[in-house]
Amino acid sequence: MEEKNKPMIIDIFLPISLIFIMFTLGLGLTLSDFINLIHKPKPFFIGIMNQMVILPLVAFIIISLMGITKEIAVGMMILASCPGGVTSNMITKLAKGDTALSISYTAVISILTIFTLPIITGLSMSHFMGADAPPLNILSLGLTMFFITAVPVGIGMLVRSKNKHFADSFEGTATKISTVLFIIIILGALASEWDTFINNFLQLGPAIVLLIVMMLLIAYTSSNWLKMSNKQSITVAIESGIQNGTVGITVGNLIINPVSGLSILSIPSGVYSILMYFICLPFVFWYIKRQSK
Repeated sequence: MEEKNKPMIIDIFLPISLIFIMFTLGLGLTLSDFINLIHKPKPFFIGIMNQMVILPLVAFIIISLMGITKEIAVGMMILASCPGGVTSNMITKLAKGDTALSISYTAVISILTIFTLPIITGLSMSHFMGADAPPLNILSLGLTMFFITAVPVGIGMLVRSKNKHFADSFEGTATKISTVLFIIIILGALASEWDTFINNFLQLGPAIVLLIVMMLLIAYTSSNWLKMSNKQSITVAIESGIQNGTVGITVGNLIINPVSGLSILSIPSGVYSILMYFICLPFVFWYIKRQSK
């Protein structure tokens, strides 16, 4: 009886948690956060290119070179196609980067990935899994993503526009709740597929570490090379190195919904969500120390 109830808990808890996390993101946004990028075309273009083009491309190259196959490869591509993590804004603030730009990136890319993530996922499943790939309705996945990511963001923005005082007072509490939900989802994703996680970690762990390091270096270097300010460069780097693992875990579970536990497609997002802080934070502290000289 307990085994039968388990998937229902996951199927309900996971999307509701993501909806609340995205609502919390929207609670801190205004329309000006979207318009802000129009007035900064170069940072906008460089940030979009790094996160939505170069990141999936680098992930594909690493997967191919390291011989990662099947579901784990697809899961890593799903991860690489996700929007930036909501914690990227806090880390950008810690680094004294361009927080307004970070918020704008997160907002816009969260919307754009509704279209790009299902397409990249479909192509990845065809390439890495071939005939073993489960059926995927790209339009249906896109619509589901719209309802569990874009709609909650929109509701959060609507709440702020109608009652700024409530939004300001509740945002701190909502952020704390979102952080707890995020931790539960990440630990749950790994615990539910622990054997698969252990069996693949020696290959998956280094691949994800390499992906994070490569993206931090590529994003920061390319931004500097294209003469963006230091604040903008560190912002683009953080946005490229912090992915929304909750989206990746949820999408993985939508595609392959096992009898018990979470989907194997969710494992790379779970591993990434832990490792990204161990790599991004030292990078940020290095940047802060470098700027203080």
